[in-house]
Amino acid sequence: MRIIQNDFDKKIAEELLPLRNYALSLTHDLDDTKDLVQDTILKAYRYKSKFQEGTNLRGWLYTILKNSFINNYRRDMKRNTFLDSTVNSYFIDLPSHKIDNDAETKFIRKDLEDAIDQLSLDLKLTFKLNTEGYKYHEIAEEMQIPIGTVKTRIFVARRILRERLKEYAEVYGLQMA
Repeated sequence: MRIIQNDFDKKIAEELLPLRNYALSLTHDLDDTKDLVQDTILKAYRYKSKFQEGTNLRGWLYTILKNSFINNYRRDMKRNTFLDSTVNSYFIDLPSHKIDNDAETKFIRKDLEDAIDQLSLDLKLTFKLNTEGYKYHEIAEEMQIPIGTVKTRIFVARRILRERLKEYAEVYGLQMA
């Protein structure tokens, strides 16, 4: 049984906000986010016949979006252009060591963003989904990878970030896990 056009339209519309949020977490730019979501929706309609009713529409759309982002990223890298990563989406929460200096806070955030941006694309995508609150099994489903791979990528990303940012632990007297 094929999914009825109006039902498909309605289900797509319900996924627009989560798609935008996911796209923004990848692109860090509103214009690029709009383009990526539009491209995803166009591809969803173009390949609607490949979608199996009763399966996870959000997962299917996220996969289209992620693959489009990766393809765009690779194309941009070939042109020697870089993605804008100016979004302040990662904050350091130091419960007993609040930083009163705004300039210092900006440097820490910038260093954290830079450290995250230096991760390989697979590690970065998995790590970002995890920091957005997705559970391991949800990340595995969205990225269409085994849950063990998700756990490994998050472990490796954390280890790399811990190493790159260890000077902050020393400065602020934090224990390294």
